[in-house]
Amino acid sequence: MAWVRTAAVAADEKLGQATEAFFVGDVMGITDWFVVTSGANARQVRAIVEAVEEAVAGSGGPKPMRVEGLDSVNWVLMDYGSFVVHAFDQESREFYDLERLWQDVPRLELDLPEAPEA
Repeated sequence: MAWVRTAAVAADEKLGQATEAFFVGDVMGITDWFVVTSGANARQVRAIVEAVEEAVAGSGGPKPMRVEGLDSVNWVLMDYGSFVVHAFDQESREFYDLERLWQDVPRLELDLPEAPEA
């Protein structure tokens, strides 16, 4: 769970929007945690993905087993085995709405700083 928090904090520090982490292990057999975040544009999504990979590895964590979506950068999935990071652009995040899909699972309290109001 420490690497889940590390990934979420790294995403947030790169201006990831509404970063959340939720436990899907009881209902999904292939992973335990989802981290969901979004960026304002493709460049920001890519920066989030790079920051997450660097922060997790820098804290002694694994490299992702695979990363999908870097070609289009509207939904990048980073598979770490025990957790998966989903970095969306805003339009894709609203369309797929993973938070609604997984609304009944426990959330990890991240205590991330509030985003400044625009």
